[in-house]
Amino acid sequence: MEDGKAWMKMNISKNCYDQSMGITDDNRTSVDFSGSPFWISEKDNNIIVIGCETFAYMQINNVLTGCVPTCKNVPKNGICSGEAGCCKLDFPNGTWYYNTYFSKRNNSSPCSYITVMQTTSFDFNINYFNSTTFYNTYNGLASVSLDWIITMDSCEQAKRNITLYACISGKSRCIDDPKGGYRCKCSDGYEGNPYINDGCKDINECLDNATYPCTGICENTLGNFTCSCYPGNYMMNGVCMPNQKPGFPRNPVIGASAGVVVLVITITYACFIREKRKLQHIKQQYFRQHGGMLLFEEMKSQQGISFKIFSEEELQQATNKFDKHQILGQGGNATVYKGLLKGNMEIAVKKCMTIDMKQKKEFGKELLILSQINHRNIVKLLGCCLEVEVPMLVYEFIPNGTVFSLIHSSHNEHISLQTRLRIAHESAEALAYLHSWASPPILHGDVKSSNILLDKEYAAKVSDFGASILAPTDESQFVTLVQGTCGYLDPEYMQTCQLTDKSDVYSFGVVLLELLTRKKAFNLQRPEDERSLSMRFLLAMKDNRLLDILDDQIMTDENLEFLEEVSELAKQCLEMCGENRPSMKEVAEKLDGLRKVMQHPWAQQNPEEMESLLKHSSNNINLMVENT
Repeated sequence: MEDGKAWMKMNISKNCYDQSMGITDDNRTSVDFSGSPFWISEKDNNIIVIGCETFAYMQINNVLTGCVPTCKNVPKNGICSGEAGCCKLDFPNGTWYYNTYFSKRNNSSPCSYITVMQTTSFDFNINYFNSTTFYNTYNGLASVSLDWIITMDSCEQAKRNITLYACISGKSRCIDDPKGGYRCKCSDGYEGNPYINDGCKDINECLDNATYPCTGICENTLGNFTCSCYPGNYMMNGVCMPNQKPGFPRNPVIGASAGVVVLVITITYACFIREKRKLQHIKQQYFRQHGGMLLFEEMKSQQGISFKIFSEEELQQATNKFDKHQILGQGGNATVYKGLLKGNMEIAVKKCMTIDMKQKKEFGKELLILSQINHRNIVKLLGCCLEVEVPMLVYEFIPNGTVFSLIHSSHNEHISLQTRLRIAHESAEALAYLHSWASPPILHGDVKSSNILLDKEYAAKVSDFGASILAPTDESQFVTLVQGTCGYLDPEYMQTCQLTDKSDVYSFGVVLLELLTRKKAFNLQRPEDERSLSMRFLLAMKDNRLLDILDDQIMTDENLEFLEEVSELAKQCLEMCGENRPSMKEVAEKLDGLRKVMQHPWAQQNPEEMESLLKHSSNNINLMVENT
């Protein structure tokens, strides 16, 4: 109770195909703790997928994550590596709900399974992937560990309302949870239930000599205990020692005690030095594993590189030991902290949770390639820290938040169509640069409005470019991770597991819709068939109801032509088949043309010529799409 833990059984999702009947038994699971004090523990649980070539994934909060286990190797009991019928993923941080899905794929096992399961309760068996043994062993129910709180109030807030404050035992204290909210715990020296009157009882330490050792006279006190020696004995380092004989000279005792103290200090110092060297050795190992030596050699061979390799100590100092008050944003796989380097240079430090083991050696070299990207609308990668288990990335700090915050703010501030088009154009230029001019080309992999930042002048800056290097993207690897944000993820990618430049185009099309409609890409509060903004938009376009979905703030007569043009561009970006979508270069050129037309002082005076220009611009991009 004091640790804030609870356990429950949750359904295992299964997808079984009966070849003789031609019937698929697709049993999916949906779990939602929203509005409750519970969430699924990321420390105690894993995502488990069982099967051969099984493409199973979860919508966790607003993020999709999953894996594809293969059957390349002979399965072994206890091994869930991804190559023998089973793959396992870490569970994302701060999860209140999830839905499970299976995708049509070359599934070669009779049954496939996906579930959240407590790490300690799962042990892979070789019979699991080619039969119903896994499902039957657990009776279709997996044990899941939950974390819980009382309310989302902090301790300070909760104490203000004495009638609802839960820590009512006289010997209890309040604990703030890092994710928000509070729990209660008995004060030190007490145990029991802190949520009821007199629920925390004094621990009689004298009855538990193993936990509270006392070699003399133990006396219990409230919340503590005392230990004194019998007459004729003396206390040394918490242990009662007998005098050798009555009247034992004190000076030799003092001298011996001093010698013991010196010996203890010497041993302690030696242990400290040994632990320090051990820690340094571990840091060097991590540095080599993440390709640090290769990166170092590359940096020496290239002149004038500003990319820096940071130490862990430097970043701890910059972020005040990664204090929670320094957090800029938090996602399923990373937390971003604001930092301040010596010289008052502001930075953003991205602390990831996982890294693909097979890409570790190339990690540093790939980061160096990314650091050389220099574009006014791309967040600059300044450096990295490789001496930790999971590398940390250091970016320039961008002060004015995200496009998501701007357009979905509760204040509903006025944003002109010109500003929205500028943000769209600058973002498109950045992605076009990554696709067409960066060497080698870079796919973003997670384009969304919360990954487009706004600088001091509110210019758009695309962030998290190249984030896919932190996760496998090649199907030939032992397991394919599917990660993206609901509402933005390319449906073609969901079928093929292959990320392409046209995947970024699709996601950018959704960002365009957000700018046009001021609606979120995915809204769980709406009916299931209306949750996806892209589906609502395409249906509105098909039914000639475009005006019903656009933002009222920009719905003016003079904007109508432009709105129709941008909507048509968004529609092309959202084509189900990637080949039919324009490239990001073509999208950027189209938006650039529209902005120039809007900026012409004669645009309002010559509507016929403006209409001709718009049609010309539209014809150009249609030709580009047809020729791709």
